[in-house]
Amino acid sequence: MLNSIPADWLFGLAGGLLIGLAGAVFLLGNGRIMGASGILGGVIDGSGKANITERLVFLAGVFLLPILLQPMSGGVDTHVNSNLAILIAAGLCVGVGTRLANGCTSGHGVCGISRFSLRGIVATAFYILAGGLTVGLFRHVLGVV
Repeated sequence: MLNSIPADWLFGLAGGLLIGLAGAVFLLGNGRIMGASGILGGVIDGSGKANITERLVFLAGVFLLPILLQPMSGGVDTHVNSNLAILIAAGLCVGVGTRLANGCTSGHGVCGISRFSLRGIVATAFYILAGGLTVGLFRHVLGVV
């Protein structure tokens, strides 16, 4: 049945449900928000030494689970740009943006909005706006992506 309909939206729905479930389990189990940039940042800058094992297990799951699930998906075309310079620049921009916003999409967007956090709602609105403007500029004005 999946072969007869475009399955991209199913993968997005499944991914969104899994991220929401992970955020709920993390909050209920630890009493803390599942902000991926904060978890990674605590490993990089050393501020997360008190719970380093938990952080490393979380990050291992984030990086390894897609690799493990890839054979079951039949290969999903992500439309990722093959230009390495653009990928590096985009990654650096996202990293700087998460530091400026004191969080990322999982912290503000998933966990913040679900808790009706004004800070999370405002941050999410701004990063969605910034992302839309960036795509518009780079795709339609500069023709880079």
